[in-house]
Amino acid sequence: MKKFTQFIKTCFFLTLVLVFFISSAFFLIDPLEDDADFVQNMLGKHYDEQFTSSQLQSYELSITNNGFCRYKRHYKNGKIEYFAFNFIKFRDADFIGGSTRGRLCLRTDEDDVIVQTYKDRNGDIDSMASSLTIPLKQVEPEDLNILVEKIRLMRVALRKQQTRVSPGASMQQ
Repeated sequence: MKKFTQFIKTCFFLTLVLVFFISSAFFLIDPLEDDADFVQNMLGKHYDEQFTSSQLQSYELSITNNGFCRYKRHYKNGKIEYFAFNFIKFRDADFIGGSTRGRLCLRTDEDDVIVQTYKDRNGDIDSMASSLTIPLKQVEPEDLNILVEKIRLMRVALRKQQTRVSPGASMQQ
């Protein structure tokens, strides 16, 4: 009887440990971070460097796990363009072009895209816009649908996160 009781105690303890590890794994996986990584990888994989290769020296495109999209273009003449917005302000996306080459236009609710220009002939300019356009190549319609869906999931997660931080913020939107 002692062996049987010990066996039951051991099984119960192992089951409890297993349940703890499985439940903690769900809390460790951040869907927002996974979606941000997916969007970053997809945009990086399909970015069309030939879009303005005669003028463009380099670019930086990053999606952060707190929902920011940052896009910086460095031109050969020294000019720098910087665009940034938070996916919480994302409204919709359009793709202009075909599967071999096109432009992804990410639209926001209002003028929520920060636009900064440095070392321009007209001087440094700070403004706002309602969209951000990213050149893409070799992207299939299904991939675009998945990409936009991931961005929408990020927006929902960010809005939930925002309401947890400040409950009054959802009333302001």
